[in-house]
Amino acid sequence: MAALSAGRAAAAGLLRAQSLGVWRGLGTSAALLQQAQAKVTMLPGDGVGPELMHAVKEVFKAGGVPVVFDEHHLSEVQNTASEEKLDRVVDSMKESKVALIGKIHTPMEYKGDLASYDMRLRRKLDLFANVVHVKSLPGYQTRHNNLDLVIIREQTEGEYSSLEHESVKGVIECLKIITRAKSQRIAKFAFDYATKKGRAKVTAVHKANIMKLGDGLFLQCCKEVAELYPKIKFDTMIIDNCCMQLVQNPYQFDVLVMPNLYGNIVDNLAAGLVGGAGVVPGESYSAEYAVFELGARHPFAQAVGRNIANPTAMLLSASNMLRHLNLEYHSNMISDAVKKVIKGGKVRTRDLGGYSTTSDFVKSVIDNLHPHYGA
Repeated sequence: MAALSAGRAAAAGLLRAQSLGVWRGLGTSAALLQQAQAKVTMLPGDGVGPELMHAVKEVFKAGGVPVVFDEHHLSEVQNTASEEKLDRVVDSMKESKVALIGKIHTPMEYKGDLASYDMRLRRKLDLFANVVHVKSLPGYQTRHNNLDLVIIREQTEGEYSSLEHESVKGVIECLKIITRAKSQRIAKFAFDYATKKGRAKVTAVHKANIMKLGDGLFLQCCKEVAELYPKIKFDTMIIDNCCMQLVQNPYQFDVLVMPNLYGNIVDNLAAGLVGGAGVVPGESYSAEYAVFELGARHPFAQAVGRNIANPTAMLLSASNMLRHLNLEYHSNMISDAVKKVIKGGKVRTRDLGGYSTTSDFVKSVIDNLHPHYGA
């Protein structure tokens, strides 16, 4: 689908119409694409990623989901990453336009290249918008229940620009890049998202009181774009206050838009409000591609091979991917089954206070897809 509000953007002379090209609404009929199998690029990633992908494949198989995966392995930890393999992933994405990926872990050691393969992949695909929908799961009680907020993060510049150098011995300069074009683009994405989803408010999160030029430009761009959407309430909040407010009163938020590093931090904080990294799905968009992933990106390396990882977030992300592919029936079937298992409370992994294994959870989801499957 083309950009959500291309006409408005063109009239304002503000942004190119492609800014939301790949982002699709939820109302498209599923019937047209259910006859053929959809190709999806898969990157299991590191840590428990391969186990989570196995869970997805098991559920897809049980549900008869018409998707075929083109699987690739890219890992800096296991020394299986190379430019050649990265190019193969990009070639696969050029064909499929859609991917399901795990966390590609980034080692802290500097080995001559500042940009990780995860960052390089996102730049090659221009995945500028990361979207994390933080929503409480019925049946799982937390300090704050009935939460429903969306964090939208610009993820191609900011502090993650990989521009660091030692100017003189013992002095490191790390450059944060903020541009008008990319700030306008992510602001427009946030307001278009709010409009399409029936959301009432967008909050721009910043630190313009200290970074007066960089965050000042981001904030100014958000204000300019907000004027084009008079029906959407707009406000601003400094990042440190935002973190405190999320813990004290998260209900005041609806859609939040912010630069790269702030988004990474707030994604994880907000995920903790509803159960942690194991239950929150995420997605990233460019004008051409859509990538579905974990909302809080953790490899959970200490759980590898122990059959204890929570597959909820990856299954919900896979469900969102199916909706993007217009496979509404299969998307709802999987998300409903996952939510039934959570609400039932009998099968819960350790991160949610239970004793069930990953396999137990997957089996329970499959049983809720088809009550008599495997009987």
